[in-house]
Amino acid sequence: MTLGSAVHAEADADVIVVGAGPGGSATAHYLAQTGLEVLLLEKGTFPRDKICGDGLTPRAVAEMIRMGVPTPESEGWIRNWGLRTYGAGHRIEIPWPELAEMPAYGLARSRMNLDETLARHAQASGAVLREGMSVTGPVRHERSGRILGVRARPVDAAGRRSGDEVTFRAPLVVDAGGVSARLATSMGVEKNMDRPMGVAVRTYFRTPRHADTHMESHLELWDGRPGESNLMPGYGWIFALGDGTANVGLGSLSSTARPTGLDYKAMFRTWMENAPAEWEFTEENQIGELRSAALPMAFNRKPHYTQGLLLVGDSGGMVSPFNGEGIAYAMQSGRIAADVISQALARSSAYALEKTLRTYPKILADELGGYYSLGQVFARLIERPEIMRLCVRYGLPRPTLMRFTMKLLSDGFDRRDGDWMDRLITALTKMAPAS
Repeated sequence: MTLGSAVHAEADADVIVVGAGPGGSATAHYLAQTGLEVLLLEKGTFPRDKICGDGLTPRAVAEMIRMGVPTPESEGWIRNWGLRTYGAGHRIEIPWPELAEMPAYGLARSRMNLDETLARHAQASGAVLREGMSVTGPVRHERSGRILGVRARPVDAAGRRSGDEVTFRAPLVVDAGGVSARLATSMGVEKNMDRPMGVAVRTYFRTPRHADTHMESHLELWDGRPGESNLMPGYGWIFALGDGTANVGLGSLSSTARPTGLDYKAMFRTWMENAPAEWEFTEENQIGELRSAALPMAFNRKPHYTQGLLLVGDSGGMVSPFNGEGIAYAMQSGRIAADVISQALARSSAYALEKTLRTYPKILADELGGYYSLGQVFARLIERPEIMRLCVRYGLPRPTLMRFTMKLLSDGFDRRDGDWMDRLITALTKMAPAS
């Protein structure tokens, strides 16, 4: 063990990471590469599903490249080269920009495959992966309350208990367990109900559109023919997966986490009933059930570090309010957390260790705080249908404005050296307070 004190002499690892999604696997990968002993606990058994759009923006692809994860097309990684957007009778295609910080392409890969690929990559880097381990709560120091490990129970592929509860100990724990953030909640880290919250529903269809080279976004969803029916709240997406299928979903954004009362699954079914017949989005072609998930946004759970526990990805509310993207930020926060942890565990005193760990939320705030603050303003604006309608009607026909908007919404801009659009967006994020 890195810390040679008696407190950590009986630890099972230097770090325990809870949850083997993109954030947890990235954390475990980077930690293991530094030579630390890492225990990665995953409730499910791979391959397992996760409700998501399955689209990886160029920012997410950049994180994959940093991790050294191969993404050859021969193994099912389909590339997309831009975004196609529909709204107010307009259609516009914008290529992903050429940037210094990320490639000019996105990827699509089902979470069934993506998450297992990343978990196995972390395992190959040296992390110990334990599947079928449902973490039930923290082990805490009796007097200080500091986390010393976790309790977990073995479960089978269906989530049924399959063994006696066990305890794993480590001086530091990472909660990468997703939106529920059960470990963080049990440590007293509650979510902020005034931060934006998204809802996504999605399913899969067999479709001739499976090889589309663009991500597709529908900014207007009608409950009948456009102009002859009502406009429903939310937006739709179609992400081709290149294997004969496409991920088709609907998302909705609220400026707070309070219930909206909307029936998202009914909205999705209505959208599909009015989809063009040539898309073949029919019940006969649907694969799997229509499932939904909450998207925690704009740092809705803080602090991101407390008493030996670090929050990564969705557990810390790191989904973008601009577009519902979570994978890139889960992997980015995992990378940052791993760097901070490895530095902290190299310190020779408890004071220095704690001082280093407290830099984690500060780094996150510097990297993402201003951008997320802008996203909160965006969320408050577009949840008003009349403003959203005006933006779509008058914005889509203007290519320069749409390129700027695409950079902003997709976080596809260079922060250090870019064109005038990049510099303007960067200036805006620096002006916005990191709340």
